[in-house]
Amino acid sequence: MQNNHHEFGKGKEISMGSVSAPVLSDYMNYRQFLADFYQFKRKSSKGSLRVYNYAVFSAAANIKSPNYLKMIIEGKRNLSDDMIGKFGKALGFMKDQTDEFRLLVHFTQAMDPAERNMYLKKLSEHRVAGKLKSGEIDRKTWEKVPNWVAWIIYAMVDQEGVSFDTTALKTLLRGKASEDEIENALTTLISSGELRRDEVTGELKKNRSLIESPEEIPVALVRKLQSQLMYLGLESLYQDQPTDREFGTLTLSLTKSEFEEIKFKLRQMRKALHKDNSIARMKEKGERVYQLNIQLFPVTNAVEGVQKATVIKPSLDVKAEPVMVETPAPVVVAPAEAVATPAAEAQPAKDNSRSNVSSLAATAASAADLFR
Repeated sequence: MQNNHHEFGKGKEISMGSVSAPVLSDYMNYRQFLADFYQFKRKSSKGSLRVYNYAVFSAAANIKSPNYLKMIIEGKRNLSDDMIGKFGKALGFMKDQTDEFRLLVHFTQAMDPAERNMYLKKLSEHRVAGKLKSGEIDRKTWEKVPNWVAWIIYAMVDQEGVSFDTTALKTLLRGKASEDEIENALTTLISSGELRRDEVTGELKKNRSLIESPEEIPVALVRKLQSQLMYLGLESLYQDQPTDREFGTLTLSLTKSEFEEIKFKLRQMRKALHKDNSIARMKEKGERVYQLNIQLFPVTNAVEGVQKATVIKPSLDVKAEPVMVETPAPVVVAPAEAVATPAAEAQPAKDNSRSNVSSLAATAASAADLFR
């Protein structure tokens, strides 16, 4: 059975008036990329002695079947690892591009959701590394924004009984981060001033928010951080007992205005959780670090020709909260072991297990809202 994801993340369409070649990093479906590449080559070769066709591509890829590309685009065949290399040659890719294409192929063809998540994570990391190398993402901006390990360590300052020894932290983090990653995160947090050691007790304390200007965070970094945290949630689904996590899902058919209203309600809920939890952490430290992800996303496309509902301002019986930091999908924390448990349908924590939303998570998460 072939796995076709023609509509999912198909990338940028190439208009008939376009003269620009499709860019691989714009696509989340390799079949759509190949279709756009083929149309681009066809249009570019008009007027030449030999118009580009499927047979020309096969010859460049050293493939005997003249219509092999057509079968791949239509989802009648899947690409093997050997064929991926041949396609990379016909597409004129360098090694890095072929590696990216290989990950995109594996992601598109994967049938198991966990496997697709794994390839999505690898693809995201590969693309980020490429943008850093090319200078598309400023390295200084990138390096000053902490990774997921630093997020959790920063939150663990509010967790009771934590010893900020590298080995101890590795145990509390359940072995999900290496000692080098933990050491680097700690060093960065202290040297940059986000955390400080009390001169008398030597205890680590929060000094300031980790991200002063969330709007400056590159979109690629927001995606990378949130995908890492959601991937931890996938692991929790298999590793943690149901009594230690709360996962729920709702699959709904919504109008645009209903979708906007639900988004509004979720934001108000996050603000309320953040406010209550911040107050609770002023009185006493938490017991564990938790991860709360709230996800609402489309799984189908709208039917063409169907009239779209008018977007209206939600009229809800939810009172707006006073000014506070927005905490979208990623993080609610409450520190003994660090646990990451995203939930598709989030539920507020009980009073005796309230969790602290760190300034780091709050600011970085607010940045994610900028790039919805």
